[in-house]
Amino acid sequence: MMAGFGQGTRGYPRSRGRTRSWWGSPRASLVEAGGGPDRATLGIIGTICAIAGFFVLGIVLGPVAVVCGRLAMGRTWSGDRQLSALVAVVLGAMDTLLAVVWLAGTATPGSGLF
Repeated sequence: MMAGFGQGTRGYPRSRGRTRSWWGSPRASLVEAGGGPDRATLGIIGTICAIAGFFVLGIVLGPVAVVCGRLAMGRTWSGDRQLSALVAVVLGAMDTLLAVVWLAGTATPGSGLF
């Protein structure tokens, strides 16, 4: 078996050079361990999806807004920094409900859908 110079990293995965995610954000810290969008970005994306869902594809954009808002909120429902996430969840739920009511209204017995 061939030995390396100094300490190897095979036995200690958290040693130097192996603590960052390979595909993650360059701003990786203790709070943000992985990659992907942060909570503020998810809240803004959810709010945009919820507002756009009132005009087009509410049955798709409504649940997307709810999921983005819920992921942006984390474990708590209170706090000042999560206003966009709460707006995304509420408007996304309204989007989804209105889209389901609209679909149920268009499915009359003579329309041939059901």
